[in-house]
Amino acid sequence: MLITQAKGVGQSMRASEELPQRVSTVIDQALSQHRLVGTVVLVSREGELVFSRAAGFADREASRPMQENAVFRLSSLTKPIVTAAALALIEQEQIGLQDAVTRWIPEFRPNAVNREQPPITVKHLLTHTAGLSYGFFQPPDGPYHQAGVSDGMAEPGLGIGEQLSRLASVPLSYFPGTDWGYSLAIDVLGEVLARVTHTSLPQVVERLVTAPLRMDDTGFVVRDPERLATAYVDGKPPRRMKDTDNVPFAASEIRFSPSRVFDLSSFASGGTGMVGTAGDFMTLLETLRNGGGAILKPESTRAMMSNQIGTLRINVEETPSWGFGFGGAVLMDPKLAGVQHAVGTWKWGGVYGHHWYVDPVNRLTVVALTNTALEGMIGNFVSELRSSVYGF
Repeated sequence: MLITQAKGVGQSMRASEELPQRVSTVIDQALSQHRLVGTVVLVSREGELVFSRAAGFADREASRPMQENAVFRLSSLTKPIVTAAALALIEQEQIGLQDAVTRWIPEFRPNAVNREQPPITVKHLLTHTAGLSYGFFQPPDGPYHQAGVSDGMAEPGLGIGEQLSRLASVPLSYFPGTDWGYSLAIDVLGEVLARVTHTSLPQVVERLVTAPLRMDDTGFVVRDPERLATAYVDGKPPRRMKDTDNVPFAASEIRFSPSRVFDLSSFASGGTGMVGTAGDFMTLLETLRNGGGAILKPESTRAMMSNQIGTLRINVEETPSWGFGFGGAVLMDPKLAGVQHAVGTWKWGGVYGHHWYVDPVNRLTVVALTNTALEGMIGNFVSELRSSVYGF
């Protein structure tokens, strides 16, 4: 039985055997109402996979059904994978949380907020407190757009050197460490990892994370294109994503280029660049929930799922109820957030249409990958699925 902080620890959800039916109903409704094209949803409780379903289409126009081993463009699900690799190197004392980024990337010196600005550190990157941003949070004439900074999901062929040069030409949004702002920080971190190890980011991630966990379908290259889910954009019905597509979001637009993943000259985006399966990602999350297994020590996994930004709160929620750990948000106040999760739930999503969470109190892990942006990340499907899992 699951403990739900929203109704008080000690109160249990409705009969757990009803969970598969409730979750399937939510999936069927989202598909029949043309809010999603396809999805793979996995629910694990106390280490046991209690729900696993692929539904809808991986490619609607080709009538190719979704399969549980479908490969998705992970977008920001890349971040906890790269974060785990960074923490592994920190455990090995190859880098430190307080290391200045310029120790490893001397040329990366963004415009200062003022002359007293401290250096951007590895911890600033890990926690999105470095003063960086994303273009999709800025108006069309904003500094990132003027400088041609990539959000890591479009601009095929752009190399990491040019990307960092463009990013460094733009003023920081705030004094490092004084605010939280979701950003390209993990892209910069990815280059730090590459330079520390004298290899490439894909090689670092494979050696430290995906190979030890046998996440064979997860990487920066699509190994089996026949299993890659086609990307769609919200609509009634959702429309097939164009190869150059601008999707309204926040103050601006998210720039997508689904073909970017096939262009090996594009920089390996540590924030958005990987592909993978729901099963592989569940393996990662369950490994972390259980203490790190073959990739991290328990203290590192506890740090990932603990608030690392002090009294700051993240600014992508309607209420100041979420802190941020390493790789995802951390729930500080379920009542204020109005969610069923327990305190300490660790979660995030991805703009191609995904969301996930780990509820350590309830020993619950949920992975929901879809091929429909943005419904699968911030649409009604998210809250509906959550309610179906918790039972109310």
